[in-house]
Amino acid sequence: MTRIAILDDYQGIALTMADWDSLPDECRVEVFHDHVAHPAVLADRLQDFEIVCIMRERTPFRREILSRLPNLKLLVTTGMRNASVDVVAATTQGVIVCGTAGSAHTTPELTWGLILALQRHIPAEDRAMKAGAWQTTIGRGLAGTTLGLLGLGRLGSEVARIGQAFRMNLIAWSQNLTAAQAAEHGVTRVEKDDLFRQSDVLSIHTLLSARTRGLVGAREFGLMKPSAVLVNTSRGPIVDEAALIDALRNQTIAAAGLDVYAAEPLPRSHPLRGLDNAVLTPHLGYVTYDTFSVMYLQTLECVQAWLAGDPVRVISS
Repeated sequence: MTRIAILDDYQGIALTMADWDSLPDECRVEVFHDHVAHPAVLADRLQDFEIVCIMRERTPFRREILSRLPNLKLLVTTGMRNASVDVVAATTQGVIVCGTAGSAHTTPELTWGLILALQRHIPAEDRAMKAGAWQTTIGRGLAGTTLGLLGLGRLGSEVARIGQAFRMNLIAWSQNLTAAQAAEHGVTRVEKDDLFRQSDVLSIHTLLSARTRGLVGAREFGLMKPSAVLVNTSRGPIVDEAALIDALRNQTIAAAGLDVYAAEPLPRSHPLRGLDNAVLTPHLGYVTYDTFSVMYLQTLECVQAWLAGDPVRVISS
């Protein structure tokens, strides 16, 4: 029997997104809906599985975990790049890592949902309406304001394109961004400090790496306008979370819209959950029916190809 684990199926939809019954009769698929963070508990759960299918970075697979899974032969991740998987350790252990296609539009769409929610106070007004109130806040329009983009790659440039439709002024900075590259997207490149000083909306679209971890901290918040808002749909650790909480509590900045966090799932007692000027979503950037249908279909394809002895979309070290 070949045992296959599907991890972190929070919404309970993995088996409906692909025809898992098409696998050979000797395959047994087991779906786990809860998230297990403790390495020892996770390793104990997955001891007997030859194939593990994971959803993005929900469950990291570092050397510590991989070394405890002697039966693991195939690890399938959604997306073709997953920083939480130690591909070198997996390859050394003889584990093949395969991936799937992703989506370039869903995260920018959510980014704009958060921007509009912040600037027009949509969550607060919704709560007030349901409590019987009427018009309790005054929002801010977008036309003529400045959208600052920390990163102008595949996702950042898509956010910029939508910002143009709102008639915003667009500026951007990243460590390798040139003025010519920015101009290709109708954006003005500025220096890092100017990005924080000038932005009315600051949206983060850079990869998490050693040089971007903690890139936005107390100093950067101190440069921002008190009326400015921060949006992060990239990765939580790019922002110093403690500094962000202080900035929100002290109203150094007006508000933040967050889809990503230093620890995920966000602990129930986390202070961000208690801040009225923070709009929070649970890492929904890629969580749509159209994206999941592709991801799970291609996850199944990876399993089928490996079983046939001809792996597809192999991620090399």
